[in-house]
Amino acid sequence: MKKVLLVAALFIMVQQAHSQIKVHAGLNTAVNSTFVLDQGLKADPRYLSTATYKWAPIGVSFGVDFGKKFGLQLESIRSYMGQLYQVRDAYDQIVGERKFDMTYIQFPLMMKLMSGGSGLARFNFQMGPQLSIIQTGTEILSYVQSTQNIPDEVPPPVGAVANPDGTYDVPAYDEIVTGTDDIQEALYSFQNREIQLAMAMGVDLDITRLVYLSINAKANYSFTDMRGQDLLDLVKSGDVSELFDQRANLAVGLQLGVHFMFGGTRRFNAMDKKLRDEMKGGEF
Repeated sequence: MKKVLLVAALFIMVQQAHSQIKVHAGLNTAVNSTFVLDQGLKADPRYLSTATYKWAPIGVSFGVDFGKKFGLQLESIRSYMGQLYQVRDAYDQIVGERKFDMTYIQFPLMMKLMSGGSGLARFNFQMGPQLSIIQTGTEILSYVQSTQNIPDEVPPPVGAVANPDGTYDVPAYDEIVTGTDDIQEALYSFQNREIQLAMAMGVDLDITRLVYLSINAKANYSFTDMRGQDLLDLVKSGDVSELFDQRANLAVGLQLGVHFMFGGTRRFNAMDKKLRDEMKGGEF
C-alpha cells in the first residue's frame, strides 16, 4: 500500500511540474552600440574612438520556462559589429580613420530569471555564455600624409622621417590591416570564434493568448582576443606599428522580440482559469 501511495505521489508531482513547463519560440532584432576595446589603441595619441551603431537584423530564439521564475533560452542572431577610430596628427587635426567592420553569427545560451505572478508584464534578468562565429571582417587604416606623434614603444611606419621635436612626418597610408577575405593571408585574419559573456534585462509583455513581446537591454563582451594567433604573436613581438594589448568586442544595445508560447501566455491562462473557477462556483 505504501508503495502504491508513493508512486501516486510521484506521479502527481511529475504532472504538476510538467504543467508548469512552457516552451516558446520567437524572432529577435536589435540595435547595438559596438566597441572594439584595446588599451593599446586608447593609449596611442593618434587614435580617438567615436560612437558606432550597428544593427543585428534578424535572429531566432527557443526557450523553456521551468515554472514562473526560471528558464533557459538559446538564441541565434546575425550581428554587425565594429568601431571607428579617428586618426589625429600632431596638431590634433583629423587626417584619417581606422575602421573595424565585422559580421558575426552569435549563439547565446541564457539563464533567465523572471518575476513571478500572472500579470501583463514580467521583469527578467538573463546571463550566459555566447559563441560568436565570424562571417566577414575588415580592419582598414587610412590617413593622408601628415605629422604624427608616435609613442616610443611603437615602430614608426615605413618611410617616416623623424623631426627634432620628436614627431614624425609620415607618408599617406591606405591598407587593409586584417580581414577575412580569401585574398588575405592567414596571418592577417580575425579569430574564427570568440567566447563571450552575454547579459540582458528587461520585460516580457503578454499581448495575445499565444504571443508575448520582449524588450531587453542587452550586452555582450568577449573573453578572447579578436585577432588571429599568428597576428597576435607578431603584435606581441613589437614588429607592427601599435601598442600591444588584448582587443575585445563589446556591444550594448536594445533587443526586441516576438515569441509564440506553446500552451498559452501566463496572463491569459490565469484569466481563463479565473473564468472557469467562476463558472464552476456558479453551478453550486
